[in-house]
Amino acid sequence: MKTYISILRGINVGSHKRIKMDSLRKMYEDLGYKNIQIYIQSGNIIFQDQEQEIHLIKNRIEQRILQEFSFEVPVILIDQPTLAEIINNNPYGMESDLAPLYVTLLSSIPEQKNLNKITPNNYLPDQYTLSRHAIYLYCAQGYGNTKLTNNFFESKLKVTASTRNWKTLLQLYAMVCDISQ
Repeated sequence: MKTYISILRGINVGSHKRIKMDSLRKMYEDLGYKNIQIYIQSGNIIFQDQEQEIHLIKNRIEQRILQEFSFEVPVILIDQPTLAEIINNNPYGMESDLAPLYVTLLSSIPEQKNLNKITPNNYLPDQYTLSRHAIYLYCAQGYGNTKLTNNFFESKLKVTASTRNWKTLLQLYAMVCDISQ
């Protein structure tokens, strides 16, 4: 069995795209996934399945959400080694104040022509660092005050993005390690 983390973009924010976690868990069970764990209500689901191509699992989850809940939800799917890489490559260190640190997970690697549309120094005091699977954000005045939002990165990079705070990513990683033992 391989461990996966699905990040659902934009559920349970305000009154739109509401999904109860019990319903989401049942949907994952009905899809045949095992050892399902959900972390908070914003769409962080850890599960296990036979090793498959990530895009097949992602498409299957997106189609089932549309079928069961009657709205589209973009899903970013990563596996345990990818999450470990994201955690271990944090360019802002683990010792400093982690409250301003966020990670924007990307559905795919952006094309270089789209990467050229943004320049890090244009958004100070906020900073970002791009890696293969994610964008590390250091939002000096908080994520609620930055221009470096999901919508910003999606419009510039032409990929689906979903942001989680560093604490959430660390918790997901701990849960992934527990389930994989």
